[in-house]
Amino acid sequence: MSNAMRTPAGAISVERYQGAVAEGRFRRLWNANAPGYLFLLPWLVGFFGLTLGPALISLYLSFTDYDMLQSPRWVGMANYVRIATADPKFSAAMDVTLTYVVFSVPFKLTFALLVAMALNRGLRGLTVYRAIFYLPSLLGGSVAIAVLWRQLFASDGLVNAALSQFGIEGPSWISHPNYSIYTLVALSVWQFGSPMIIFLAGLRQIPQDMYEAASLDGASKFRQFYKITLPLLTPVIFFNAVVQTIEAFKAFTPAFIISGGTGGPINSTLFYTLYLYQEAFGNFRMGYASALAWILVVIIAIFTAFSFLTSRYWVHYDD
Repeated sequence: MSNAMRTPAGAISVERYQGAVAEGRFRRLWNANAPGYLFLLPWLVGFFGLTLGPALISLYLSFTDYDMLQSPRWVGMANYVRIATADPKFSAAMDVTLTYVVFSVPFKLTFALLVAMALNRGLRGLTVYRAIFYLPSLLGGSVAIAVLWRQLFASDGLVNAALSQFGIEGPSWISHPNYSIYTLVALSVWQFGSPMIIFLAGLRQIPQDMYEAASLDGASKFRQFYKITLPLLTPVIFFNAVVQTIEAFKAFTPAFIISGGTGGPINSTLFYTLYLYQEAFGNFRMGYASALAWILVVIIAIFTAFSFLTSRYWVHYDD
């Protein structure tokens, strides 16, 4: 009888001991890591409350019919089916966006690389030039610059005034469907400062003795650029290309301001994001707009994955 009474008491004491050990271990870990978690807390709140949470809600709404006035009504894949089969404006928005991406990204990167190579020649006041050339990247996405751009390319704008000095009568660039998209491309290329800074940092990492050795072997400047600069700069080119492609797909403000939010003339500036905005806040089809948003996410993911898969064939790292 006494042995039977001792066994539960001993088991309870062992459990209490193990619980105390676990609690002490947790306290030590918490005391050691608490400052880090406290510093991470604002980011965690922002990530779950402002990024992940709204994204998951948007994914749910993409399968519903929701107009912000009534409760969401589940419709399954109906929004996606309509986008794929019965929405001509979706095709028009995709055509305009892809045209913008195809023209703006290569021209911007090429211009940024040329300016970076010019600044890499050891100019005096490099910091000042770098700040001046970076300024358009800070201002280019603003509403004020978009308004200024609209005035520059208007029928009576500064661009046509300059052309008239040479006897050339310029068209109304903004209101002509054949030219309007290219005014937005020009605005994007003007914002070359961000990739230029990254190109300049990459150029300054290339050892100068490689150029000196190539010069002694009789290599021309073009051959040095093709055989030394480009291969060693491919990781930077790859990074800039991916970032600028994503930014081009997300472009919104210039098209909204220049077209007055309509995407005109004749949908020639109807960026995908502008069409998404029209569906969400113009027609109050939040479920349909959410489906459009997730299709854009998938498109960007496909382009990014394709870039990473093909990078092994042309991006050269140290190894």
